[in-house]
Amino acid sequence: MFSENNRRSGCIEVVCGSMFSGKTEELIRRLRRAQFANQKIEIFKPAVDNRYSDVEVVSHDFHKITSKPISDAAMMLDVPADVEVVGIDEAQFFGDNLVEVCQALANRGVRVIAAGLDTDYLGKPFGPMPRLLAVAEDVQKVHAICVKCGNLANHSHRLSKSKDLVVLGEKDIYEPLCRECYNKAVAAE
Repeated sequence: MFSENNRRSGCIEVVCGSMFSGKTEELIRRLRRAQFANQKIEIFKPAVDNRYSDVEVVSHDFHKITSKPISDAAMMLDVPADVEVVGIDEAQFFGDNLVEVCQALANRGVRVIAAGLDTDYLGKPFGPMPRLLAVAEDVQKVHAICVKCGNLANHSHRLSKSKDLVVLGEKDIYEPLCRECYNKAVAAE
């Protein structure tokens, strides 16, 4: 494996964007590449997210990979010492300690790949994501396509009337919209 003189360098990678932009698909793609390279991986998701599966990370197009559902980001620190890559789905649902956990893992030499919404349905920075984006070595913003006009979508517009910050859903509750279409939709509410 790695000697002390050839210690692997940890890092934090973040894949962010609106709903239906391919964040989870990109996370799974990166994790599969690590598996193909015979790297030891661990994958985590918030226990609250059981839309498609209790124990798998599943993209909207049904690509999936086995994961461990957890209620607190600090539980990620219990990964075995030989884990080389940690994947995190729906990172916005973890508490503010997610940033310190990711930093600690990266400082151990782990490649951390986190995927999540960068903004909530109100268009405001979501949970720990702004701080995670600030400390990441690599950030990839992915976009959906606006369902109204076909431009790049940056917003997750909520179709339901709920004012709760966290409302799990799919196309029945959210639609991806560009800035202009989002602003029109919010003004019409």
